[in-house]
Amino acid sequence: MTLRQFFRKYSEIYTVFLPLTGVFLIIYVGILAFSSTTIIPPGYPIDPETNALLYIHRSLVTIPSVTTYEHAAANFLNSYLTSQGWTVELQSVSATPERVNVFAYRGKTRENKVLFTSHIDTVPPFIPYSVHDGYIWGRGSVDAKASVAAQIVAVSELLESGAVGEGDIALLYVVGEETDGIGMITANDLNLEFETAIFGEPTESKLAVGHKGLILADVYATGLASHSGYPELGIDANYYLIEALYKMQHLTYPVSELLGNTTFNAGTLDGGVAANVVSATATSSLAIRVAADTEMVVSILKQAVLDIPHVELNVTLTYSPVICDYDVPGFDTYIANYGTDIPHLMGTHKRYLYGPGSILYAHADNERIGEQELVDSVTGYKQIAAHALGVSLKNEMTEKKET
Repeated sequence: MTLRQFFRKYSEIYTVFLPLTGVFLIIYVGILAFSSTTIIPPGYPIDPETNALLYIHRSLVTIPSVTTYEHAAANFLNSYLTSQGWTVELQSVSATPERVNVFAYRGKTRENKVLFTSHIDTVPPFIPYSVHDGYIWGRGSVDAKASVAAQIVAVSELLESGAVGEGDIALLYVVGEETDGIGMITANDLNLEFETAIFGEPTESKLAVGHKGLILADVYATGLASHSGYPELGIDANYYLIEALYKMQHLTYPVSELLGNTTFNAGTLDGGVAANVVSATATSSLAIRVAADTEMVVSILKQAVLDIPHVELNVTLTYSPVICDYDVPGFDTYIANYGTDIPHLMGTHKRYLYGPGSILYAHADNERIGEQELVDSVTGYKQIAAHALGVSLKNEMTEKKET
């Protein structure tokens, strides 16, 4: 083949496929341009000065902070708040692994009238940060890093406007809320008193009237292993565990006119070693959301298993239903079927529970928060704080209109 023949042959192919390539490229670009899904990578620049809310929220959600491994998130808050003029104290919760609470206040005044608080730990697994369809997605995006970011920005705006000052509002962000509440329990050692505590959790931007109490317990069944062909020689732990769970699930539990029904959940089951072996041990972990009379619920649970052989109930944690304050004008109300750190913070303070987003997305593989609801919640937090302090936001609103 001569050089001239080579160019003639491949120029014909070129002239055919070039237009097709162009068409496919245009279609691909169009799909990208008009797609509702735009993934924003963790490093995408957000100016912390002009958009502090999204900067804080994105930074926190980008950092994995599954319970017991919250230290990187605490470090970020320490660094950010210090850079913004806050006095920050890191309270040790455990040394190995290193876990700390973040307590911050303005100036030298540790004692403040109002406390903004939430938690920085999340449930597993970690889900990366992304933005699409009008939502911000990722583990902790709603529970409860949205509340953390919105609270910080709300206080910053109140300080900037002059509506509040040193000694008015402090911040407390704790570890361990998703499991045993050890962070908030430890925070009591700070020996602080507040007139009002505003807890951040997803309440659909409504004021919670309260939330259910909680009983955590483990059920153990102890049997005797044997060959499955000779079950009469063994004691089937699985059988007795199932009998106990069925009985507890069908008990009559107390109800509350305000908080609704008490609910029973056997969250984990573990028993036996193989299909051809009669199970020697079996266990189940329970979570009971208590609407009323925690002591009565514990009593009837224990009574239920008394007449079931080879079964033992071990209650590991209890707290009673929580009634919150909800006297701030302009808010709809909400009943929370989940637990919070509220009962772990000791004191006689007023207790408000508020935050953006829905608990229905928390702990799920599609956890997300609406971008606009996140933005709007800053105003909600400011209104609750202003009500608690007895200050007006009129001057702040006037300044915003002028700017």
